Amino acid sequence: MNKYTLIKSKIVTGIDLMRLLSFYRFKNLKVVFTNGCFDLIHLGHVKYLTQAADLGDILIIGLNSDSSVIKIKGHGRPVLDQESRAMTLAAFSFVNNIVLFDEETPYKLIKQIRPDILVKGGDYNPEEIVGYDIVKENGGEIKMLDFIEGYSTSGILEKINKVK
Repeated sequence: MNKYTLIKSKIVTGIDLMRLLSFYRFKNLKVVFTNGCFDLIHLGHVKYLTQAADLGDILIIGLNSDSSVIKIKGHGRPVLDQESRAMTLAAFSFVNNIVLFDEETPYKLIKQIRPDILVKGGDYNPEEIVGYDIVKENGGEIKMLDFIEGYSTSGILEKINKVK
């Protein structure tokens, strides 16, 4: 299998996701889940995702689909299409799987995955995080990671617009 095909194989749906989750559970691997738009990958994303990956054995990223990003961020976003964003994330060696979702929140996906650790960035109260109830109900943990100051997709887009 060539490297491109290997990277593409990390992007999964439906039955493939369930098969992988069964394997991970059978091997007693700790599954970490996080989600986001990951529109323009920057250093803040890299630091956040590596910290998330360090919390367990398997890192699964729920990636907002194009239609989901539009619902959340408005027209003009995403800058990059869902295939580009998914392939970029899948290229990271520490990322095991990417799963696209169309809803505004990954609640259904978290219910399906039942991660051991749910990771979010920012200043949330853990109880306010989408999927908190599912993870806690299954004996899992919620981990909050600090945002890396000075790095955001919105900030990058503002800089680009000033250059024009």
